[in-house]
Amino acid sequence: MKGVKTVYNCTECGYETPKWFGKCPSCGAWNSAVEDVVDTAPASSAKAAVSRYSALSPTENSAVPYSELELPEYMRISTGVGELNRALGGGLVNGSVVLLCGEPGIGKSTLLMQICNALGQENKVLYVSGEESRGQLKLRAKRLNLSGKNLFILTDTNVGNITAQIEKIKPDIVIIDSVQTMYSDSINSAPGSVSQVRETALSFISIAKNNGISFLMVGHVNKEGGIAGPKVLEHMVDAVMYFEGERRQSYRIIRAVKNRFGSTNEIGVFEMTENGLEEVENPSEMLLSGRPLGVSGNCTVCVMEGTRPIIAEIQALVTPTSFPAPRRTATGLDYNRMCLVLAVLEKRLGLRFSTSDAYMNIVGGLHIDEPAADLAAALALVSSFKDIPVPQNVLAIGEIGLAGECRAVSFIEQRVKEAARLGFNRVIIPDKNAEKLKKLTPDIDILPAKSIFEAIQILSQNKQ
Repeated sequence: MKGVKTVYNCTECGYETPKWFGKCPSCGAWNSAVEDVVDTAPASSAKAAVSRYSALSPTENSAVPYSELELPEYMRISTGVGELNRALGGGLVNGSVVLLCGEPGIGKSTLLMQICNALGQENKVLYVSGEESRGQLKLRAKRLNLSGKNLFILTDTNVGNITAQIEKIKPDIVIIDSVQTMYSDSINSAPGSVSQVRETALSFISIAKNNGISFLMVGHVNKEGGIAGPKVLEHMVDAVMYFEGERRQSYRIIRAVKNRFGSTNEIGVFEMTENGLEEVENPSEMLLSGRPLGVSGNCTVCVMEGTRPIIAEIQALVTPTSFPAPRRTATGLDYNRMCLVLAVLEKRLGLRFSTSDAYMNIVGGLHIDEPAADLAAALALVSSFKDIPVPQNVLAIGEIGLAGECRAVSFIEQRVKEAARLGFNRVIIPDKNAEKLKKLTPDIDILPAKSIFEAIQILSQNKQ
C-alpha cells in the first residue's frame, strides 16, 4: 500500500528498524521486536503529531526563573476504597492518568466498576469498555449491587468517537478498559500494536492535562509479567499500579511502581469475594489467622510494605532425601536468598542441609523481597531440621550476612510496635537495633542477637 511500510519496534526502549532483530541494538533486550505498520505520509501528518505533543503543555513555552515557580495544589478525589486511596497516595489527582495492570481474571474490571459507585456520588464518570458488551457490564454491576448514579457506559474502541463523547458528556473521571483495545484512525496498524498504544495513550493524556479530567486506564500484561506494548507507555502516565495475586487464592495486592503524586512503596490489600473485592484493613491478622500451634518449621517476621508493617508467617519443611542433588523450592521468598541462608547455616553452624530437601513458603500468597526476613527464615529452617517448634509468642527480625552475623534493619520501631499489638511479647532483633528500643517498648521483651548462633541460643534458653 502506498505511504505504508512495515517496521519492527523494541517494546522495551522503542528502537525502530525495518529489519527483524533478536537482540535490540539499543537496549540489549532479547525477543523484544514487534512488527508494526506505520504511515509514511507527508509532512502534514508529522505536523499534526507535533501539535498533539505540544498540546500537553500549551502555555509552558519559555524558561522561567526557579524563584518564580509556584507549588501546585493538587485536588484529590476519594475513590471510596481506602486501600486503593492508600496505594494512590491519598486519592485520585485531578488531571492525572493512572495505568492499572494485572493478569487476566485478577479483578481489574471488578475493582474499577466498584469505584464507579463511590466516584459517581459527587462526580460524573464515563466507563469506556472495548472488551465487554453493555449487557455484560450491566450484569457485573447488578452482581456488585451498584446504583450507577452519574455513570455513563460507552462500548467503543475508536479514539475519535470516545473523544467526541467526552466533549459531549464532560465527565470528571474517565475509565478506559483497556488501552490495548483502542485504536486511532490516523495510524494504519492493528489495535494493540506499539504505534497504536502510544498514539491512543497520548490522545487520552492530552485530554486529561488540558481539561483536568482524571483517567484510569487498564493495561494488559505479557507472559513475562510486564506491561504489554511499548515501554514508553509507563513513562507517559502519572502512575503505574500493579494488581498482584494468584487467581486460585482470594487475596489481591495492588502495588504502586510509579507515582508522581505519592509514594511508590504503599500497597493495598483486597480479598476477592462473591460480592466483589473487599478491603483487608488489617493484613497481619488475616495472614496469621490459621497459624498452627506446636508445629516445627514456623516462624513469624514483620516486613515493611511502604509505611505499613505486616506480620507474615514463614514456613519451612526440611526432609531427608536419597537423591544426590537435594531439591530447593521457595514460594513467596527469593530463591537465591533462601540458598544463601541455607549455605550460611551449613557453613557456620555445621547443619547438613546438603542431604535434605528444603521447601519454604510465605503464608497467604505474600511476596517478601527484603533481607529483614533472613533471620526468621533461618530459624524456621533450623526448627524444621531439628523438629523443635519456635515458641508462638516469638517474632524474629534481622538480616543475615555471609559470616552468620545479624545486621541492623530499618523501621525497627514500627515493626516492634506492630508485633506488640498482635500479642508477641518476645522479639529477636539485631544487637545494633536493640539499644534505642529498650526505653520505647517496656511491655515487650527485646532479645538482641549478634549472630544466627546467638539467636538459636536465645530460643533454647527461652523455651516455654
